Amino acid sequence: MGTTDATLLFGAGLLAGAMNAAAGGGSFVTLPALVAVGVPSVEANASSTVALFPGSLASAVAYRDDFAPLGFLPFHILIMVSLIGGLAGALLLLLTPARAFDTIVPWLLLAGSLAFAFGGRVGAALRRVVRIGPTTLLACQFLLGVYGGYFGGAVGIMMMAAWGLLGASDIKAMNATKVLLVAATNAVAVVCFALAGRVWWPQAGIMLVAAVAGGYGGASLARRLRADHLRTGIVIFNFLVTAAFFLRAAP
Repeated sequence: MGTTDATLLFGAGLLAGAMNAAAGGGSFVTLPALVAVGVPSVEANASSTVALFPGSLASAVAYRDDFAPLGFLPFHILIMVSLIGGLAGALLLLLTPARAFDTIVPWLLLAGSLAFAFGGRVGAALRRVVRIGPTTLLACQFLLGVYGGYFGGAVGIMMMAAWGLLGASDIKAMNATKVLLVAATNAVAVVCFALAGRVWWPQAGIMLVAAVAGGYGGASLARRLRADHLRTGIVIFNFLVTAAFFLRAAP
């Protein structure tokens, strides 16, 4: 790994940490950067998860006083379902051939981009006409855990949209719970990827340090910028990255 690659990874980590602190979407930076420096796509996804994990864990600790159950669902049940889903998603990623994952990645990025851009509004519209029960929500949470362990782009927004269909409306409590469950999903995925030897540690380590620093700076920056402008910028960036990966996958 040369100086140019290390600089690119450090800059990507800074930006990803800042994005996650401000609104989310950091994996849309780290994954392309790792692929750009020659990390195979499956290992790039695993290394990206490792690099961004400390930030999500720190956020979960920061929100520890705001955790709350969602309706009739006990908190420990949500965590357990998320852990099981995250484990299943991580194992599924490890079993996915690199060529197949290269084909799937653009579609995963598109799903994450659409969820980030429109998930809140779609969830609000669905809440006016749809209500789901606890059992259906647990099934959704498991599937989102699988998605989080496998890829994870915008999974937190998808979780909050699903919880809204149960009738949850306390944004502060939902946000805190989202942060914890995403951290739990990532934690089990990180362990799987590390044990399987699929993490490129030098590259992930550079990004990890940078993402922590970027997260601190991003939180300060987010307080000064208008939330709608910040979110619009991230949405545009996400779709540009998605388009680039579709072009890369084209024959």
